[in-house]
Amino acid sequence: MSATTTLPGKGIAPATPAAETMDPRRMIAFIAMVIGMFMAILDIQVVSASLSEIQAGLSAGSDEIAWVQTAYLIAEVIMIPLSGTLARIVSTRYLFAFSAAGFTLASILCATATNIEQMIVYRALQGFIGGGMIPSVFAAAFTIFPPSKRSVVNPIIGLIATLAPTIGPTVGGYLSHAFSWHWLFLINVIPGIIVTVVAWNFIDFDKPEMSLLKRFDWMGLAAMAVFLGSLEYVLEEGNANDWFNDEHIVMGAIACAIGAALFFFRAFRVEFPVVDLRAFADRNFAFGSMFSFIMGIGLYGLTYLYPVYLGRIRGYDSLMIGETMFVSGLAMFFTAPVAGILSAKLDPRVMMSVGFISFGAGTYIMTGLTADWDFYELFIPQILRGVGLMLCMVPINNIALGTLPPARVRNASGLYNLTRNLGGAVGLAIINLLLTTRQDVHYMRLREHVNWGSPEAVERLSDMAANYTAHGLDGATAAIKQLVGLVQREAMIMAFSDVFMFLTVLFAGMLFCVVLIKKPQANAGGGGH
Repeated sequence: MSATTTLPGKGIAPATPAAETMDPRRMIAFIAMVIGMFMAILDIQVVSASLSEIQAGLSAGSDEIAWVQTAYLIAEVIMIPLSGTLARIVSTRYLFAFSAAGFTLASILCATATNIEQMIVYRALQGFIGGGMIPSVFAAAFTIFPPSKRSVVNPIIGLIATLAPTIGPTVGGYLSHAFSWHWLFLINVIPGIIVTVVAWNFIDFDKPEMSLLKRFDWMGLAAMAVFLGSLEYVLEEGNANDWFNDEHIVMGAIACAIGAALFFFRAFRVEFPVVDLRAFADRNFAFGSMFSFIMGIGLYGLTYLYPVYLGRIRGYDSLMIGETMFVSGLAMFFTAPVAGILSAKLDPRVMMSVGFISFGAGTYIMTGLTADWDFYELFIPQILRGVGLMLCMVPINNIALGTLPPARVRNASGLYNLTRNLGGAVGLAIINLLLTTRQDVHYMRLREHVNWGSPEAVERLSDMAANYTAHGLDGATAAIKQLVGLVQREAMIMAFSDVFMFLTVLFAGMLFCVVLIKKPQANAGGGGH
């Protein structure tokens, strides 16, 4: 007996108490959906460690290549909240199957791009279509399975949502080294075809409600696209373009404000809004979304910080970065079943607290960073990060979506996933801003101590100059350049330490928010209402 029943025109019906078994067909469909979500999330970060190879292959400029990642993020962040409404209109089966097929086709187009303009267009298409697969998995987990199976299902989606961006640089670095950058996208083809076929033949969770298309809020959709697209652009490009001193950033901010005003006006005034915001009236969903936002900062922020440190300070290439980063992925993989078991036995608030403490401990250790830190020094912080992420994500998913009625889970899952992506975008903007400003501050302070009045600085400069002179070089000039480089490097390392301290304080602060959450009742929500 399946966990839910489908009523014509009514979407997904709640499970009955007797429906405590998992229908094999729906389990197969769910696994296919999880693989599709994994591909869509993986492709956010899979290019991050291989941008230099793509830049060389497409003869792109240094200011253009970042758009290979930015275009994907902007398009995906627009589609994610929209997917709940689309699933109601065309059904989960059609939405997911067409999303998987379109994502696969867009991946092939990315691999065949011959210039940066084509790549940006294809990546935007890939991100937009792929964004339709992510919330559907969360919605399915809380509607087609009975609450007693949550301890099995939730760790799976929690693992994929956190593991995919974490191992993205590892997978990308390996593929671009072993084959070529084209395989960053071609690797999606065979799994994409399989997911498309399985989704088309096995997903039967709901029926289309095509009558809703007549009431679809096209103006609200346009406003949401402008709002979220402009917001993502400003956050991604702001720091590199000196924020509001750049004309395009100012225009993006104005467009974001206008789009936001119109979007929220339409969301609360029209009969069938493009995104239903009423889920935020649920206290646990609101707090769960806030926690998801913070986890996005930690997840994407550290996936960005570690490679930047290893590349700029340690001089690692993309493959070496990927191998070092793989530790967090392994920690998540082995923690996932433990998190599933604990979620059935522990108060989710306790699990979250342990997760926040673990994550914060990992970032606190990193505040002692030096230029000599390597794989072994980063080993424990990465394990703490991976364990913390998994122990947080599973209860956060339960708290945010586990107590909502089934009819509202689809829209809510889109909003919930949007908060994680926006958290990542906001986090990266803050991290980049802190790195830039704190590096400047530390450089100015260090420079005050490295002058002709400092005996240590003069002695070090003399030693370096003598070494260069012995090799037939202009010793004084070369020594000054090297000393400036050393000061800049130390300033950057101190800036990294400041960012890690910021993340430590942020996650410590989350411990105080945990007490504000209401404990979800056993077997409540999702399939149980």
